[in-house]
Amino acid sequence: MTVPSGVPLFQRFFRSVGHIKVDRNDVKRFRAFVDEMIDDIAITGRNAAAWNGRDVIAPQDLPLTKGVQERMREFDKLEEAGEIRAQLAQTVRRPPADVTFSEETEDVLVELFGGLAIALARTFRVVAPEVVDPGTAHWERVTTIFRQVF
Repeated sequence: MTVPSGVPLFQRFFRSVGHIKVDRNDVKRFRAFVDEMIDDIAITGRNAAAWNGRDVIAPQDLPLTKGVQERMREFDKLEEAGEIRAQLAQTVRRPPADVTFSEETEDVLVELFGGLAIALARTFRVVAPEVVDPGTAHWERVTTIFRQVF
């Protein structure tokens, strides 16, 4: 995996929403983690759409908890949101080949990415309130928590 573009933007974003300092390696970890979460959510959405007799995933098929929806709304209000949307529009990973999103669902992906990013950044504060520069052990704890829920 290459170093993602927009590293300074994501560094500013994490400082703003989670009061943590991230470096290039953290941004790579973050992007890989969110890509994995988007894949998992896409597969769950595909299953929900199939259950409802459709082969195209609509926004309501995505398993978005109240908390994720709230973080998505927070993302929408952030100063960095416009820049992040522009960055992600070019780089957000597409779902697995057997998943087809509606146009409306495609639009939700960037917001979902932003909501997950806010939730992830803030989870560091819960797991280790004193941490400013999270290390590998912190990343493992935080991502394990997310995997338990999604």
